[in-house]
Amino acid sequence: MTTRIAAPEDLRARRWRSIRSFLAVSVVLALLWEGYKAFGTALDLTRPVRPDNITMPHVWDILLELFEPAQRGGEPLIVFLAKASLLTLREAVVGFLVGGAIGFGLGVLFVRSRLAERAFMPYVVASQTVPILAIAPMVVIWGRGLDVPTWLAVSIIAAYLTFFPVAINTLRGLRSPAPTSLELMRSYAATPSEVLWKLRVPAAMPYIFTALKISATASIVGALIGELPGGVRDGLGQTLLRFSSRFAVASPKLYATLLITCLVGIGFVGVVTLAERRVVGRAST
Repeated sequence: MTTRIAAPEDLRARRWRSIRSFLAVSVVLALLWEGYKAFGTALDLTRPVRPDNITMPHVWDILLELFEPAQRGGEPLIVFLAKASLLTLREAVVGFLVGGAIGFGLGVLFVRSRLAERAFMPYVVASQTVPILAIAPMVVIWGRGLDVPTWLAVSIIAAYLTFFPVAINTLRGLRSPAPTSLELMRSYAATPSEVLWKLRVPAAMPYIFTALKISATASIVGALIGELPGGVRDGLGQTLLRFSSRFAVASPKLYATLLITCLVGIGFVGVVTLAERRVVGRAST
């Protein structure tokens, strides 16, 4: 049985379809926003949301705000947010890589040792029941006591949210090969390491990348939350907090910051998706 290799033209066409779909959904959401605002203003609605210019500014006001100074006499908001995004993204990427490595290592450990799984899996699950808002200040304070850079402490918080889905999906993926495939490898006198890297890991790749896409967004959230107790003034987390306190007088700034934050998350997931297509697509040919 042969697997059809997608031509570069097919990949480009698929990519353009994804971009067009994203833009079409964005336009529809903008039209729904403006439609509710016009309809609600005409009928003087107060629920579920009052459609005034503070609570629901026009879409074009939000977009134009990106080109207004972030502060009086300062640089445009879009430039300010681009710099903040790079800082937050650095924290998120480091947390993503560390958390992904820990999650993958736990998955391998659990598939190799049932005893380790029974001993540590309850703690892995319990770690996700503790609110991140309670953990973030402790990590930052401990980091300061150990002279750990603040951005690295924020990355540890991002890693905390990242490792769990990777660990669970890696374990599930490593156990996905059919028993007959495992028996075939054993009949060839394959070592446990050969079974792991030649059979289990390739079979687990779709599961792992599904978890990595979830973890990409989780790492952004972890970085945003970690910046608040860490006092990272130039990151997106503190920027969101600062603009939210001025929502009553400058709501378009907060909405514009939220828009850029969403685009950062979408871009991060997009990079992981491209990596998935290359790795999983190459493994399936």
